[in-house]
Amino acid sequence: MKMSEENKLAKWLAGEMTEEELREFESTPEYADYARIIKASEKLSAPAFNEDAQYSELVARRSRRVIPLYRKAWLRVAAAIVVLFGLAGYFYATMPVTKEAGAGQQIAFYLPDNSEVILNSGSKASYKKWNWSDNRVVELEGEAYFKVAKGKKFEVTTDLGTVAVLGTQFNVKARDGRFDVNCFEGRVLVKSSNAETIIKGGQAVTFADGKPLEVAAPSGEMPSWMGNQLQFEKETLARIVSELERQYDIKIDVAGGPHGELFTGALPRTDLSRALSIVCATYHLKVEKAENKIVLTPVDDR
Repeated sequence: MKMSEENKLAKWLAGEMTEEELREFESTPEYADYARIIKASEKLSAPAFNEDAQYSELVARRSRRVIPLYRKAWLRVAAAIVVLFGLAGYFYATMPVTKEAGAGQQIAFYLPDNSEVILNSGSKASYKKWNWSDNRVVELEGEAYFKVAKGKKFEVTTDLGTVAVLGTQFNVKARDGRFDVNCFEGRVLVKSSNAETIIKGGQAVTFADGKPLEVAAPSGEMPSWMGNQLQFEKETLARIVSELERQYDIKIDVAGGPHGELFTGALPRTDLSRALSIVCATYHLKVEKAENKIVLTPVDDR
């Protein structure tokens, strides 16, 4: 922090700002944080302190040393600054930690209990470090694979439902009205808007637009997207295209329609041309390029 900013903060804490200085200070981006911290500090209690008695005692002990009166005011300001930044540290510690995988990316990270999370492309996860052992909750947008360390209840919350476990390996995907949970080890409790079910290793559950959708059990020991394939079960063309856009960081438009056929199968995650050729063969489309995007158009002789 620059010295001029420290002086402004000190004057504000001491109530010595002019009206013009106060208006200017309140318009800064930092003011809201300072005001929130001060409001929280008002709820804290401090031991009784007799300033005059303590000052007289200090003078008596050090009669040869003179403390200017202005320094007493600055001592109060300094104490206020210490409290301010102490509370700022507390708020920082309780702020959520957010991890995000952009288009075409996958990122892995560990939670405070060494639980492992791997985010798929175009996904975001948030959690709080503070009191983690008693409140193991991750807020997820998109898709992620979880390898959960043993401990108290662990929850993954999404806009489409919640997954609660005690220690297991599972994959959660919540996108575009579809909620998929695949369990690879252990047991998980899955809650959607109007249903609740328990699945165990080797089982899966899916809700599309709030309705249960029967899908095949997961194969392998981990989600296909962590390898080189994108596995789809009874998926619409629109959701397939959205997934390809995230994985390859491209823009794809689909012309014509409707394309109501549901697709079940795998697409390569590292070969866009091959993936598009499978999609086009399934839906009788062809690939055209326009500027910086790909356009899928109906085949003329369909």
